[in-house]
Amino acid sequence: MARLEINRSGEMEVFVRVVEQGGFSTAARTLRMTPSAVSKLVARLEARLGTRLLNRSTRKLLLTAEGEAFHARAVRVLSDLDEAERSVATCAIPRGVLRVNSAVPFGLHYLLPLVPRFTAAHPEVTLDVVLTDQVIDLMSERADVAIRIGPMRPSQLMVRKLGESRMALVASPAYLTRRGTPETPDALDGHNCIGFNFARYCDEWPFVLDGERLNRPARGDVLIGDGESARRLVLAGQGIARLSHFHIGRDIAAGRLLPLLEAYNPGDVEAIHAVYVGHGGRLPARVRAFIDFLAATVELGNPPPSLEAP
Repeated sequence: MARLEINRSGEMEVFVRVVEQGGFSTAARTLRMTPSAVSKLVARLEARLGTRLLNRSTRKLLLTAEGEAFHARAVRVLSDLDEAERSVATCAIPRGVLRVNSAVPFGLHYLLPLVPRFTAAHPEVTLDVVLTDQVIDLMSERADVAIRIGPMRPSQLMVRKLGESRMALVASPAYLTRRGTPETPDALDGHNCIGFNFARYCDEWPFVLDGERLNRPARGDVLIGDGESARRLVLAGQGIARLSHFHIGRDIAAGRLLPLLEAYNPGDVEAIHAVYVGHGGRLPARVRAFIDFLAATVELGNPPPSLEAP
């Protein structure tokens, strides 16, 4: 345990500097130390090693055989330390595997279409992407970045907001032709409302009626695990879902989905955040590059071209 309390790399650096400069005083000036402090540190090193490394005279220093061997090893160790620090420095070129965990709708409609641009700009980064609407623990899953939708709980994670998107009830024209269009929130009792099966989901939808916010039950014959699957079920005419504009905007614009009960829409929004582990602002270059890229390129009202076939 005592060995861990000794700054062995610092001792090596001072010793190597003394040898390179040929004396304590010259080495002390380059190290911004006093000559006596340098001399004491070398003497402490020799005492710990149990051998003399330098023969001192009034004019010069001479390495002993043990000193020559230790000096050669110390130079290699310090070189390896420098290389290790350079390889992970925040100013280094982004490289290595970047593990990204994203909510499914954002991953499909924003992240994956942007992958070619990011990898072209950072060819030494390999993206390892997992799409899931389950909230994961970044540390246990060894993820570098997670894209989360909805309110953020207090945590020790770093957070970068990418934007926010308005919520809407939608259904397909085919479904509305078959089942009719609900004109009030109470009319949803006669409709198939697609819900979610993850733990934080509430099976009630919010509305505003006569200036008051209220919730109405939203139940149906399907519970689904992610927003993109819910979108596809709605497109197929399965029922009504409450989804965010950022991943149904194209469908609404194309007439594939129709907004419902907009007069009762409370106007709430979903926020989209990038979350990541950061200690004192120090980040691997690959993580910083990815976060900055998302912040600069993601426009929630203007998704990039889809990867889906036209």
